Amino acid sequence: MASKPNIVIIMTDQQQARLCAREGYPLDTTLFLDSLACGGAWFNRAYTANPTCAPARVSMFTGRFPSATRVRSNHNLRDVTYTEDLCDVLRGKGYTTALCGKNHSHLNQDNGLDYIRGYSHDGGHGEGRTEDEKACDAWLKELHHGVSLEATPFPVECQPPVRVVRDAINWIDTVNDQPFFLWMSFAEPHNPFQVPEPYYSMFPPEDLPPKLAGPESLAARGYKWRKNHELWRNRYPNYDAQLARQPSNYLGMLRLIDDQVKRFVEYLDKSGQRENTMLVFVSDHGDFCGEYGLIRKGPEMPEMLMRIPLLFNGPGICDGAAPRLEHVSIVDIMPTLCELAGADLPDGVQGRSLLPLLRGEAVPTTEFASVYGEQGFGGQNVTDEDGIDPEDEGAYNNGCNYDCLNTWTQSGSMRMVRKDYWKLIFDIDGRGQLFNVEDDPAELDDHYDDPACSAIRDDLHRELLTWMHRAQDPLPHPRNRYRFKRFPHNYQSGA
Repeated sequence: MASKPNIVIIMTDQQQARLCAREGYPLDTTLFLDSLACGGAWFNRAYTANPTCAPARVSMFTGRFPSATRVRSNHNLRDVTYTEDLCDVLRGKGYTTALCGKNHSHLNQDNGLDYIRGYSHDGGHGEGRTEDEKACDAWLKELHHGVSLEATPFPVECQPPVRVVRDAINWIDTVNDQPFFLWMSFAEPHNPFQVPEPYYSMFPPEDLPPKLAGPESLAARGYKWRKNHELWRNRYPNYDAQLARQPSNYLGMLRLIDDQVKRFVEYLDKSGQRENTMLVFVSDHGDFCGEYGLIRKGPEMPEMLMRIPLLFNGPGICDGAAPRLEHVSIVDIMPTLCELAGADLPDGVQGRSLLPLLRGEAVPTTEFASVYGEQGFGGQNVTDEDGIDPEDEGAYNNGCNYDCLNTWTQSGSMRMVRKDYWKLIFDIDGRGQLFNVEDDPAELDDHYDDPACSAIRDDLHRELLTWMHRAQDPLPHPRNRYRFKRFPHNYQSGA
């Protein structure tokens, strides 16, 4: 057995945090993950750094916010800026590294990963697939990222999550005494929204709980929300049918993933590796899943997109059924795992190690009192007055049919901070929003201009300004004379 702990990051793509029983959702979508969380440590105040795939994934591996990595959209991976990422650090500590599943980060076999078995939203690629798997992958591609209104006409064994777990197990079996790092990355429950039986029938539309917010709420949410909804409807004549079916498919996909995570963990148990393996489960961002009459993602920074599932289960972790109440970020995963492996943090890391929390050690009371996030690729906000055609822009295209991450929803910039039950969002035009996310999880009641909340608003303004200083890229460090000070665990104070 390796002396250093093996590390496995199990990642989903586009998983809304609240849709599980441990969060109070009335349907059992993730039975095994709920048990894994309660047998380890889990956070219900965990947030992504950016509600977009590539920025979030790069931030997870570098421990840096998108404004520092320069990856503020799915189209900026080539611009990534950092010194060393998690894979660099772990390889330096003797780990062998692998990805099984979806990438959509800056990593490759020339840069951080010893082995890759890649999957996308269209399934697998290349050689080594069965004829059924090839046919299923072709069918997935033909969905054009839409919603299947019928059960997937291929057996469960053809589903990418099943194949990802198979490939991960096969790779681990090739690792000898060397400690391993595995990124097991599911491309689901992201679009295309499809699932075979028995999962297709597990959560029928007529049995789902009522939505927190309907399409009527879009009027109060702002231009980007309404524009996103308009573009959806203009592109899909059967949008209402897709909207009605998507949540059921989505929840079925969650259960399918849950079963596959259980299969993987049972393999670790049977192979005698569970006791020396740290499991991290996380998603890069969320999905509307029918809220506001929307699916996928796109506008602004609502809880459905920003808050993510995050749990740790492994050696030395203090377990408990209740969630941790600290405010944490996806950028905190990298420094946590660096410390677990006994490595110093590379220059430029902005996240904080969660390892003292996970081990039940005392931490400064203010360190995890709030959490910060970013959205937007910059520039001015684009509106209808700019006269951009969706076809020319690429929002409408043959490969995706409608890309909700477009110039309208991603232009400009927004920043947010969450503290206690309150969340402040501020944008490039000076517009503020203030929500009590405990009482108002759909964020329909804006308290920004409420005199009764002025003290809370001012406190969150200070908190946001402090975070924006912390998110400024410290690279490059001064090259001469100055001593760059950093507290242990990359905390803000040493107290």
